[in-house]
Amino acid sequence: MNTDRNIERYSPTIQEGLSTLQVEKRLKQGLINKQNFVKTKSIGSIVLENSLTLFNLINFALALALMWAGSYKNMLFMAVVLFNLIIGIVQEARAKITADRLSLISAIKTTVVRNGVEQSIPIDGIVLDDILRLKVGNQVVADCTILDGFCEVNESFITGEANPISKKQGDTILSGSYIVSGGVYAQAEKIADSTYISNISKEAKKLTKHKSEIMEAVNKIIKVISVAIFLIGAFLLYRQYQLLGDIKMAVVQTTAGLIGMIPEGLVLLTSMVFAVSVIRLAKHNVLVQDLPSVESLARVDTLCLDKTGTLTTGDMLVEKVICTHKDFNTQILSNILLSIVDNENSLNATSKAIKEYSESISKGMIYKVTNYIPFSSLRKWSCTELHGLGTFVMGAYESIFPNGKLQSKVDSYSSEYRVVTLAYTSSRCVNGSLPLNLEPIALILLKDTLRPNIKETLDYFKSQDVSLKIISGDSVKTVSTIAKSIGLSDTRTLDTSKISDNQLKKVVENYSLFCRVTPEKKCLIVKSLKNKGHVVAMTGDGVNDVPTLKESDCSIAISSGAEATRNVSQFILLNSEFSSLPKILAEGRRSMNNIKRSASLFLIKTTYSILLDLVFIILALQYPFVPIQLTLISGICIGIPSFVLALEPNNHRVEGSFLKHVLSRAIPTAIDIVIIVTTLSILGSKVFTTVTSEEISTICVISTGFIGLLHLFRICKPLNPMRATLLLMLCLLFIGGLTICHGLFSIVAISKTGFIMLAVAMVISFILFSILHSIRNIAQNRLT
Repeated sequence: MNTDRNIERYSPTIQEGLSTLQVEKRLKQGLINKQNFVKTKSIGSIVLENSLTLFNLINFALALALMWAGSYKNMLFMAVVLFNLIIGIVQEARAKITADRLSLISAIKTTVVRNGVEQSIPIDGIVLDDILRLKVGNQVVADCTILDGFCEVNESFITGEANPISKKQGDTILSGSYIVSGGVYAQAEKIADSTYISNISKEAKKLTKHKSEIMEAVNKIIKVISVAIFLIGAFLLYRQYQLLGDIKMAVVQTTAGLIGMIPEGLVLLTSMVFAVSVIRLAKHNVLVQDLPSVESLARVDTLCLDKTGTLTTGDMLVEKVICTHKDFNTQILSNILLSIVDNENSLNATSKAIKEYSESISKGMIYKVTNYIPFSSLRKWSCTELHGLGTFVMGAYESIFPNGKLQSKVDSYSSEYRVVTLAYTSSRCVNGSLPLNLEPIALILLKDTLRPNIKETLDYFKSQDVSLKIISGDSVKTVSTIAKSIGLSDTRTLDTSKISDNQLKKVVENYSLFCRVTPEKKCLIVKSLKNKGHVVAMTGDGVNDVPTLKESDCSIAISSGAEATRNVSQFILLNSEFSSLPKILAEGRRSMNNIKRSASLFLIKTTYSILLDLVFIILALQYPFVPIQLTLISGICIGIPSFVLALEPNNHRVEGSFLKHVLSRAIPTAIDIVIIVTTLSILGSKVFTTVTSEEISTICVISTGFIGLLHLFRICKPLNPMRATLLLMLCLLFIGGLTICHGLFSIVAISKTGFIMLAVAMVISFILFSILHSIRNIAQNRLT
């Protein structure tokens, strides 16, 4: 949208803003702040994307080939394909509806002045020339000119520079930046795609997109199989036609060989588990911003907690104000404090507590403010000049009086309280620097309020082998006191203001409490932990947490915090309850561990099918299976158990490569099947010629199913009532398929010779299974 064209511009006052007629005119002109958000897919897109996959198209092509061959019952595998398709569509649609509903709840809004009234509207409701009220924590959503007030903005999203930049009346603030201190009224000058940030937003979104190791591994498997299936299919069809002399029978046998190569359920399983996780977390008021985020949870071994707003509620209470200067008493101090905080356009927790305290004592006397420098997390102080009285600086004692005389007194209070110092001077504040000749006149003692259930929540993380790091801008004693009050046993504390960045990088693993931390050092702590091999989650609620949240592997924002933190985080606690964190961690671990366990089932079938196809092409043997038989094996040994096991609780931390893990589990079992099936086929065609090809096929089906159930028993250990019941039911279903439904699955009666072959095959397959998996375990132990 080009707002530079010849249009009428309005000049509303900050008191009145635009009128209803002016807003309606802007809407008709299309001059609205339309946002190009990344929206969830439509239902139609979900149906198409789930239907028009390469594997589905291959399956449909194979079904058409079987229809042409007249082998209709062997098309039963399409029932599994269609079932997978329906489940995938339903689960993703359900997750979409849930995500849309929750996104609506947490949608970004901004405050505008219209018709003389401040009102909260969605950011895409802003029109050109709207008057916006921006305060601490607000993200700037249009290019604006400041009409009144002063603030500091962080433009790291635009420039990469995290240091706050001062802005005053007449200055421009850009969309994509956010307010870190102060507050302003500003007029929207450029909106939608005419803003500065719109030119780089697409690339920025690409940079912040989170990757999924599991989905990348699945995509690699799909690419390999997509190429292999056509080459193997052509050679296998040629070989089977040579052996059978009947093109239709050759098509049936070849289809069986190709169906086994397709792990169609693996893609569905992964998507379904992600979708179920989104729905489960939604029930606990947790909004998941993107599906791969669930995977990052499972690997977390270090949780960094911002003290204020995360461990504590963010609310504070002034316990006491201690006067340290004879010329000031409680009444005068309360008037001064009220004048300072009443001047702020937006109040943080400390300011709110001071205002409540001051209003309870002050007689309503407020001094006129002639100059004001807002508080920033970088400086750790604010400066206010009051008419006829002087200049007052409020903030951390160490920042105002390095090595000051009252430091020991401040430290003694810091063990129990958060201490804010109020200092006075007759000098003026010049160029944003501390004024000269400052004297401390009061110490303000405040207390944080702990969140409910905080001790139980932290105990859970300790039980799950997750290291806890508390990061705060407060003093050592304040943070140590909070740590002890919440029952944190490891209280090794580091004052980051006393060491260099290089020293911090080296010792970051040796401490659990980090104090006097600037936003830059907070980000450095997370980056250093990642460089040392840790998977780091970070919680935050304030704008100073944004760079660190973006740096972390897993970012979690508090809904009641700044909207800038919600915009960059993977998870949002919609109820702002810290007690939701264990549910997030548990859900991530459950999802990924169960996918890893179930994925090996799918890759067994894919691996042995590819190997068997190659072996039977080289040895010129008749393929022993028909598609309907593989449907029985897949349903019993893969389909049913994979989806049941994928929903089980599993709190173990995910480690190692997904693809290596599942292949190392699948290959020994697949090799066992290949050896047994190949041996049986050779014996049937070369040695025991009295045993029919139908009997050999039946023996191969039973042997393959037996090995598949052995593998299932192995991954179900240790057994619990649910797993034991699942195994029993699957065994009964397999026996039922072989007996009651033998006609459907092309199972025939076995002769005495065939029965002996089957018995020997099952014994040998059991021994081979044990040997191959023992070798796998030995190799894995040596590698680790």
